[in-house]
Amino acid sequence: MAVDKNMPVLVVDDYKTMIRIVRGLLEQLGFKNVDEAMDGPSALEKIRNQEYGLILSDWNMVPMTGLELLTQVRAEPRTAKTPFVMVTAEAKTENVVAARQAGVNNYIIKPFTLAVLKQKLTTVLGELG
Repeated sequence: MAVDKNMPVLVVDDYKTMIRIVRGLLEQLGFKNVDEAMDGPSALEKIRNQEYGLILSDWNMVPMTGLELLTQVRAEPRTAKTPFVMVTAEAKTENVVAARQAGVNNYIIKPFTLAVLKQKLTTVLGELG
């Protein structure tokens, strides 16, 4: 089954440039409904008010890290199964392990290409078509 490219996708990053890059890559992959948040608390606010088919979050943010955001998303029954992909410059094994334990669906190390994003999202969502 093909992925619904109209589903809402939330990109969370404290760098506007990174949001713009990720949004552009998602649009190249055919996603039409990309929303954004500049930090964890505003992302949580959006997640509470809207059903997202995918969340892509940076790890290193203040006041709430991507890991803390993931933990909160997983704690809510309504969003516990929402696909969540961590995007980070940190390739440390302990970070990957911590994210996996918290329930992350996949992990992308910056910088990354369109091909890497497509491959990671295909693993999480299924064939992008």
